[in-house]
Amino acid sequence: MISKKMQIAINEQINAELWSAYLYLSMSMCAESHGLKGIANWFYVQWLEEQDHARILQKYMVSQNARVILKQIDGVTVDWKSVKSLFEDTLDHERNVSAMIHNIMRQAKEENDYATENLMLWFVEEQVEEEESASDILSDIEILGDSRYGKFSLDKYLAERKYKMAEPLE
Repeated sequence: MISKKMQIAINEQINAELWSAYLYLSMSMCAESHGLKGIANWFYVQWLEEQDHARILQKYMVSQNARVILKQIDGVTVDWKSVKSLFEDTLDHERNVSAMIHNIMRQAKEENDYATENLMLWFVEEQVEEEESASDILSDIEILGDSRYGKFSLDKYLAERKYKMAEPLE
C-alpha cells in the first residue's frame, strides 16, 4: 500500500496526464484546421499516448488499493501562430511533465516505496523519449524553415507516425 502523500502525488500526475491529452488533442485540431494532416496525426498519437500514461497510473493506484480522484480539466490553448510554436510549447510542456515525474521518483525514494519507484522508472525513460522527439522536430523545423515546402515536408514525415499502446498496458 502506498502512502497518502504518494496517493495525492500520483492522483495529481493522473490529472496532469489527462490535461496533457487534452492539450495534444487541441494541438491536433489546430494543425488539422490549417490543412496539416500529418502534423495533426503526430499530435493525435500524442493524445492517445497521454491517455495511456493516465491509465498506467490508474491501474497502479487500483493495485495499491488507492482511490483515483479525477478533477476538472482546465482549458487549453486552441490556436498557435506557427508550426514551430506548436512544437516549442510541446517541448516546454514535456519538460514540465518530466519535472513532475522526477518529483514523484524523489518522493518514492524518500519513502522507500520500491514499487512506485520501479513504476516511475518507466515514466522517466518515456519522458526522455518525449523530450527528444519534440527537440528533434524543432531541429527539423530549423533546417526546413517555415516555408510552404518546409511545412509540406514536415507534414508528410509526421504523417507516418503510428500509435503503439504503451508497453505496461500490453
